[in-house]
Amino acid sequence: MPTLADVRAAAARIQGVVRHTPTIESPAVNAECGTRVFLKLDNLQATGAFKERGAANRIAGLNARERSAGVIAMSAGNHAQAVARHATLAQIKSTIVMPRFTPSTKVVRTETFGANVVLHGETLAEAAAHAHELALRHGYIFIHPYDDPAVIAGQGTLALELLDDAPEIDTLILPVGGGGLLAGCAAAAAELRPGMPVYGVEVEGYPAMAQRLAGKPVSVGGPTVAEGIAVRDVGETPLAMIRALGCEVLVVSELMVEQAIALLAEGAKVVAEGAGAAGLAAVLAYPERFAGRVVGTPVCGGNIDARTLSNVLLRQLLRDGRILRLRFDIPDRPGVLADIATRVSAAGGNVIEVQHQQLFGAPTAQSTELLLMIEVRDRAQGNAIVAALEAGDYVVRRG
Repeated sequence: MPTLADVRAAAARIQGVVRHTPTIESPAVNAECGTRVFLKLDNLQATGAFKERGAANRIAGLNARERSAGVIAMSAGNHAQAVARHATLAQIKSTIVMPRFTPSTKVVRTETFGANVVLHGETLAEAAAHAHELALRHGYIFIHPYDDPAVIAGQGTLALELLDDAPEIDTLILPVGGGGLLAGCAAAAAELRPGMPVYGVEVEGYPAMAQRLAGKPVSVGGPTVAEGIAVRDVGETPLAMIRALGCEVLVVSELMVEQAIALLAEGAKVVAEGAGAAGLAAVLAYPERFAGRVVGTPVCGGNIDARTLSNVLLRQLLRDGRILRLRFDIPDRPGVLADIATRVSAAGGNVIEVQHQQLFGAPTAQSTELLLMIEVRDRAQGNAIVAALEAGDYVVRRG
């Protein structure tokens, strides 16, 4: 199992090819969480995620025969780009197997970093099986995304930097997919700061590590905004390390992950993917546990689809009451729509969307169904707009 010495050796190997990313403290994030939170911005790596650390260390340790053979990996996301980039930097041939459903943008980015991309299988498991088959057939060196001591040691360099840059930290929180990041960082922290609590975080649809630690059967599945940690089969080496080091793994809801993405974007001006925001989501989900602590957590990835980010931010505006969604039936006569717009405007609202269904949505031929989306400052202003509309004898339905 990797130790602090292995992590320090990894830091020396990857220096110059992996960025020492900044650690920041955001007043807006602290205010929302009710405690101090230091954010390690590994979303600023060249590939947009922490995965470069482990991939770079594993590739740097290849011998001459292995380098000439080339490397292979299976991934639909950040590990693919990390292996591709660092193999190319080391002038080593790389092959990445991706499932056929992988979005074309991820395929193109991986190819841009110099890899030969092979699309195979409908699932990650099928793609992984094909990658192992190609490795055996051609003698490629398989680079596992998390169940590899060199990869784990590389991921642990994140904790070295974070604790060095923010010595006030007394608690670490790391997102958990396969477990490599948590295992590597926990190994480093155990020797650097004996006794300091180190937590892992999983999303509620994929709590595989928590289930394994509890001795329960693994049951995962379903859509999640944190697809980067949506893992069924955790690494056996990380599992053993996490168990031995006494790390507790917390589980957070999709709602908390969405709120963390929105808080990072609006409060800290930081773009995070779902997995990258999971650490902050745990602080939001367990305020009593972290009250009075000084928390360090990485924004470990920023590769979020623009449409997904837009949806998350709009959903948060709706939850916060800063976008008002109103439905009502109005009489089908001239001037009614103008009267409604005037009342909304007088109360300070900004109409951003109107759906006016006259033929099919209304309950009678003499009425019209109207849907308004209104931008407001806060929930109080939204309530004032609804009151102004109800004062005009309009029956308003929210949502």
